Amino acid sequence: MTLVQFPLHLRSVDVRRCALALRDLNGEEANRYWRDEMRKFAAALRRVGLPEQDISEQALLFLESVQGELRSFYVSESAG
Repeated sequence: MTLVQFPLHLRSVDVRRCALALRDLNGEEANRYWRDEMRKFAAALRRVGLPEQDISEQALLFLESVQGELRSFYVSESAG
């Protein structure tokens, strides 16, 4: 039995890991990293039977969480 933690956007370790990686990547390298991460998450969600619409919604919420984490990095860096 495979157990997947839901929802993606509340997986703080994964959100932070992706944000840290994207903070240091640019251009095509950043795009490739993001596509690979989303492909892995989508595959895991498909394996447990989540419908495609729900996978898309989870991906969007995760993206918003990662973007929020990136914004917090930039605010912290510019403040100090």
